[in-house]
Amino acid sequence: MITWIKGGQVIDPRLGTKNKLDIVVRKGKIEKILPPGNFNPASDIDVKVIDASGMIVTPGLIDMHVHFREPGEEYKETVATGSQAAAAGGFTAVSCMPNTTPINDSRSVTEFILERARKANLIRVYPVAAISRGLKSESLTEFGDLKEAGAVAVSDDGRPVTSSELMRRAIEYARFFHLPVISHCEDLDLSNKGVMHEGTVSTRLGLKGIPAASEEIMVVREILLARLTGYPVHISHISTEGSVKFIKQAKEEGIAVTAETAPHYFSLDHTAVIDFDSNAKMYPPLREPKDVEAIKRGLSEGVIDVIATDHAPHSPLEKDVEFDKAAFGIIGLETALPLTLALVREGVMDLPSAIAKLSYNSASILHVRGGMIEEGKEADLTIIDLNNEYVIEGDGFRSKSHNSPFIGFKMKGKAILTMVGGRIVWESDELNPGS
Repeated sequence: MITWIKGGQVIDPRLGTKNKLDIVVRKGKIEKILPPGNFNPASDIDVKVIDASGMIVTPGLIDMHVHFREPGEEYKETVATGSQAAAAGGFTAVSCMPNTTPINDSRSVTEFILERARKANLIRVYPVAAISRGLKSESLTEFGDLKEAGAVAVSDDGRPVTSSELMRRAIEYARFFHLPVISHCEDLDLSNKGVMHEGTVSTRLGLKGIPAASEEIMVVREILLARLTGYPVHISHISTEGSVKFIKQAKEEGIAVTAETAPHYFSLDHTAVIDFDSNAKMYPPLREPKDVEAIKRGLSEGVIDVIATDHAPHSPLEKDVEFDKAAFGIIGLETALPLTLALVREGVMDLPSAIAKLSYNSASILHVRGGMIEEGKEADLTIIDLNNEYVIEGDGFRSKSHNSPFIGFKMKGKAILTMVGGRIVWESDELNPGS
């Protein structure tokens, strides 16, 4: 059977273009991309028609930073429920961080995650393996064995690699196996059991703060190690003005460093926790308005390469408690797209640039398929209605957990259809394709 997606504005983030085109999909691949009205299927061919008029068609979105909790904390999220949330948010692929229980520091855990993804049979799931055994910053894992098992990158996300010597060796070791290195930047001595950003709001609330320097010190270390080793380092979830400044300087000097931020860091600031809302408690914490503006500038200027969700599900057991005892983290797969599109309407980025940060750039950094619309490539596609307006409702999430500070927010822009390998894995009731 052929699937014919017609009448949509096709976004090519690699070229930065937007054109009204038709896409013909056969056997899981993009067979043809052609101007509207130029496809004339033979009468004896079964054709499924998807009318994308008034919508945009993009490469399937790729989230390079999620926590699916399986194995070990399936009551918060599983690979299957996380995949459902991803598909509903327009994502065709994700990479899962290693801080599961047990930690993904061995071939068996990597293979287990991939098997769960195959069983879910929805999106592409790429495991990220641990840099150090047990995330303890004491000894390196077997990078080659982990890559052979299916890991696409290494990271100790959830914790920093505290030893600079070990991090140097990790980068050099990763270079040998051509594995991306993803860094969680946190100085544990400075964060020191803080629960929110250190500033006027933390003082007012009487809560222990986490200074911006706790992130920035480690960002500088990773930049220097990237320069020393000559191998790229990708810096996760940056949240501060200083981090943007240091990464910009590094790129101007030709140092191989890339960076991501998350939608909450350009959508909210530390005032979101004034009512002790534990859904606004995350790490890094929400920062000051000046940091929010710096993150936006970083996105606009290309300093920040990727928008990733840091999707971190928690149950009410961890969130419906006193603020200082609540777990860090929020879900984000089903809110990332509309929050990013808000920046497009604000003029921070144009549409192709925004889609690149949600797809092509992630694929490029991770060295995985996807992120482009090209004849002969896998048909991983997302159809988006830019004008769809709705309110985020807590019981509307496909994720098993509902810990989001955006519940009740009015959004604009929604994934209407998500296709992986030519197969529809998510379809909104608002799109009714003909045949």
